[in-house]
Amino acid sequence: MSSSDAASVSGVPPRRGWLWRLGGWCARHPVVVVVGWLVVLVGVQVADRAVGGAYSDDFSLPGTQAQDGADVLAAHEPAVGGTSAQVVLHDGQPLTQFQAQVDQAVTSLQHLPHVLSAQDPLPPPGQAPQPGGPLSADGLTAYVTVRFDGAPATFGDDYLDQVDAAVAPLRQAGVQVEYGGPLGELARPAPSDRVSELIGFGVAVVVLLVGFGSVIAAGLPLVSALLAVVVGLGLLGLLAALTTFATVAPTLATMIGLGVGIDYALFLLTRHRQDLMDGRDPRTAAGHAVATSGRAVLISGTTVVIALAGLSVSGISFMAKLGLAAGVTVVTAVCGALTLLPALMGLIGRRMDRYAVRTPVAEGSAGADGAPSSGVWHRYARRVERRPWWYLTAGLVTVLVLAVPLPSIRLGHIGDGADPTSFTDRRAFDLMSAAFGPGSNGPLTVVVDQSAVAAADRPALASAVQQALTGVPDTTGTVPPLQTSADGDVLFTTVTPAQAPQDEATTDLVGHLADTVLPEAVKGTPATTYVTGTTAAQVDFLDLVAGRLLPIIAVVVALAFLIILLVFRAPLVALKAAVLNLVSIAASYGVLVAVFQWGWGGPALGVSGKVPIESYVPMMMFAIVFGLSMDYEVFLLSRVHERWRLTGDSRGAVAHALETTARVIGCAALIMVSVFAAFVVSDNVVIKMMGLGLAVSVLIDATVVRLLMVPAAMTLLGGAAWWTPRWMDRLLPDLDAEGLRNG
Repeated sequence: MSSSDAASVSGVPPRRGWLWRLGGWCARHPVVVVVGWLVVLVGVQVADRAVGGAYSDDFSLPGTQAQDGADVLAAHEPAVGGTSAQVVLHDGQPLTQFQAQVDQAVTSLQHLPHVLSAQDPLPPPGQAPQPGGPLSADGLTAYVTVRFDGAPATFGDDYLDQVDAAVAPLRQAGVQVEYGGPLGELARPAPSDRVSELIGFGVAVVVLLVGFGSVIAAGLPLVSALLAVVVGLGLLGLLAALTTFATVAPTLATMIGLGVGIDYALFLLTRHRQDLMDGRDPRTAAGHAVATSGRAVLISGTTVVIALAGLSVSGISFMAKLGLAAGVTVVTAVCGALTLLPALMGLIGRRMDRYAVRTPVAEGSAGADGAPSSGVWHRYARRVERRPWWYLTAGLVTVLVLAVPLPSIRLGHIGDGADPTSFTDRRAFDLMSAAFGPGSNGPLTVVVDQSAVAAADRPALASAVQQALTGVPDTTGTVPPLQTSADGDVLFTTVTPAQAPQDEATTDLVGHLADTVLPEAVKGTPATTYVTGTTAAQVDFLDLVAGRLLPIIAVVVALAFLIILLVFRAPLVALKAAVLNLVSIAASYGVLVAVFQWGWGGPALGVSGKVPIESYVPMMMFAIVFGLSMDYEVFLLSRVHERWRLTGDSRGAVAHALETTARVIGCAALIMVSVFAAFVVSDNVVIKMMGLGLAVSVLIDATVVRLLMVPAAMTLLGGAAWWTPRWMDRLLPDLDAEGLRNG
């Protein structure tokens, strides 16, 4: 029985609200709507190519000691400030034989735009190499430290051509030249997610064909989602001209936009096709679909956007902008589902099932009593109704087992050593590790601001700092003598960790130097100390994210709880949704730890060795997954609520909702899982991690949580699930989740 029929039976006359009018208008004027979308798409893409911005990982962390130390060094000694990167040289014979080519390359690098300084790694002729210097003991490997006035990744491909031209004499002489650090990021091949997108689309086509049995019905959600995502990416490019987005932003936006776009279209199309089968005319069916399932889509999309906006609570612009990037395509996906899809449905009319590959199905054929005919999901729903405790316990045990690795999670930054060997920064990493130790890939710069120290006390201060830095655990043990800035106000030197930048020992070393070693060395003086450099900045970022993860979780959970409460006016339903979503996300975190940190599946995914969980991935995953889980939550609970309002039978309402929505939720989840999982083929390890994490989260949420735990919990709660205290009932606005009274 349709919701409008339900409204009539319950004595509430159906009223056509603005969503019904919107869907009906789009269905009656399909050409206008489709042409309008195409004009917007072309216009946005042309504007993006004309004035759109670029993406880079150039961001600052004001107020952190790494940023403050970099600012102090840049102010007093600009030549050693800025962003440093390595040009790594290697040959089978001593590099001193290429003295002329090395000198020429260094000179050319020094004259490039944005270069503050470039250090020649070879000693003057006749002098022995300095121990611990930029030339290895065997003379076969060396590195040129180049300091830039900004992040090289922001300089563009043309700049890379200039760097290549500067080192061309070395390559012509047969010397291997690789770019490390930030310069290596500029030299990475342009990211392309076409393979991931094609895989996700291919699986979606198969799932939709099997689920709907119709070529046209399978194609509509894909067309709608694709057009919406392309428009969203164009808008994101225009926003990138105004502010800096991370390089992963467009990939993340594509991933989320495709997933929710197909999901939203699928929910609408399922309702529309059921109405067609029940005898409604196509335009009325399209309006009804938007008024009912479209309302759930609008609520779900709003929840996703609010959850992503919650990232701004972190106070970290990098995180807030990633949330904004994903939010853009979510908004366009919602707009596409509410306008473009009904236009396409109106355009197709009753030809929806003309090219059928099997017997077309939608939600299920209703009998005289409004219950779907007996089938697999009908029998399963009745089993859940009879033994709710069994299913709730089975689901809880499953997610708890998957969450076992979670307590051992270690946040960090994934270094260049995890990248494919096809990347120049990975080859530079390996050369540096073999010749100078893994820690040489992440040197730390120690800065001492002695401007407030009396001139007579400065020699003693320098001696104390030098002594304190010598022999610090987890370092190479040798520290170059402290250097003094030209104005004499700043001391600086380099400390080389013994372990790789992503190693936990290196993270601990940064904290030990900043919090203990250096403060103790300058104790009793007005000097200020800093640990700076790329690795130190990454550690500061990690500390910021770790310290603000719990507030983000609290804000997002509170917002999601409030939205469910407003929609269904049932505090127990809202509490149940929040708790079960937390449990499912904990399980997906556990899978990430096992695969990447424990190394149980990383090599199979193309990840070299064990890596920490990238610091911002859990925060991003939480916001995204908590928002996406509302898709299935609202869709399922709306049907439970609809049936319960009609019959008053709480247990029967849960079974009815499960058997009518299980197939479409399963199809939608399988599509979203395939879209997310397809991104594990990306060369970017963070994208692999995000893709797998989101895929696992959706899979757990749509199966274990949505098909086991939610029906079991709702059955156990019975009619109490929809209880509302009188004082709360008076305060809450009367929202209509799926047009139950306006259908």
